[in-house]
Amino acid sequence: MISSIIFIALVIAASALFAKNVKTIIRNIKLGKDIDRSDRKKERYLLMAKVALGQSKMVVRPVAGLLHIIVYAGFIIINIEVLEIVLDGIFGTHRLFSFLGSFYYGLIASFEVLALLVLVSCLIFLIRRNVLRLKRFSGVEMTSWPRSDANYILITEVLLMSAFLIMNAADSSLQNLNSFHYTQVGSFPISGLFVSSLSSISESGLIMLERSLWWFHIVGIFAFLNYLPYSKHFHILLAFPNVFYSKLEPKGQFENMAAVKKEVALMFDPAADPYAAPVEPQGEPLRFGAKDVTDLTWKQLMDSYTCTECGRCTSVCPANITGKLLSPRKIMMDTRDRLVEVGNGIDKNGKDFNDGKSLIRDYITEEEILACTSCNACTEACPVNNDPLSVIIDLRRYLIMEESKAPSEWTGIFTNIENNGAPWQFAQADRLKWKDE
Repeated sequence: MISSIIFIALVIAASALFAKNVKTIIRNIKLGKDIDRSDRKKERYLLMAKVALGQSKMVVRPVAGLLHIIVYAGFIIINIEVLEIVLDGIFGTHRLFSFLGSFYYGLIASFEVLALLVLVSCLIFLIRRNVLRLKRFSGVEMTSWPRSDANYILITEVLLMSAFLIMNAADSSLQNLNSFHYTQVGSFPISGLFVSSLSSISESGLIMLERSLWWFHIVGIFAFLNYLPYSKHFHILLAFPNVFYSKLEPKGQFENMAAVKKEVALMFDPAADPYAAPVEPQGEPLRFGAKDVTDLTWKQLMDSYTCTECGRCTSVCPANITGKLLSPRKIMMDTRDRLVEVGNGIDKNGKDFNDGKSLIRDYITEEEILACTSCNACTEACPVNNDPLSVIIDLRRYLIMEESKAPSEWTGIFTNIENNGAPWQFAQADRLKWKDE
């Protein structure tokens, strides 16, 4: 009874803390401007099933893709075992689902095989990061915290899977001893191999070992749950809505700003009164482009929280490959860091908090965003359908349209387009002369 009370208190505390952190993240995402992504629902569900559930973009890199799918499948399927542990903790039972008979035995066997595969996969991931030191896991943005964050999660997974298998080995030993509370259930193809190594431990020692590992396993899972909101691994939960609300139009197609589009439409309307008072359209932006995170859309802010920091975007970025400062991964990470800073400021000082800082310059330099070629390689490579290009374009729009800051070469192009309708420096009447040569 005391054990169940302690466990229930742990469940309530862990759930409440997780709910509080998720509520804060949702609040932060809602600081962004509104955008409608509710259309074409069938297409969105299919995309979510393909990319988020089916991991279709992960397998572009077969080794990492296969290992990730193993860890992902283990995370999803072993949660059934976690559900049983939670119910056992609440009701004081042991292996509550054992009434399922042979089906339950099959589940236990599959959990064990998956646990071993997850353990091996995480060890390989650790080797890739810390021994082989793959290039895409490095970069100026990959400071001590991002590197440590990845290692913390992988080490936690290794410990949890090891605890799970050793716990089952102790459980199997106690079943063989016909110990009270440990009835004959389950099939243990992996942990059963280690039962003989526990033969020298007394029955009371085995019970202590099994119970200690049981508590370690479930407390570790609750700790992992509440670590997620502070980690890049929050994408485990956000990947699904993030992919669902993806941009369905061609990825390289830029979205027109409503205010600019209205002005252009008026220019081409012969009936428009140039002296009439301007009619402010709904949703008129406070500024052109984006200076800070609150100028971005909620979807762009969701992208930042969903970023896996895998580096696939940066590894295919032609600007980064040629030695320029731009790193699409850094754009996403800087956006998230700035958003967290703004959210913390609101929590401490109220909704009107202004620290005088901004995403552009305080986090992302002009040189970074001007280096982008708009090739869209980063967006195509992202395994969770993030769109770093849209953030870059909005920041660039602010620089050019609000501050009139652009390289001199660009200024010439803008002037030619305005005067000649083309980026070249000759009149519109001469634009087709090339075909006569």
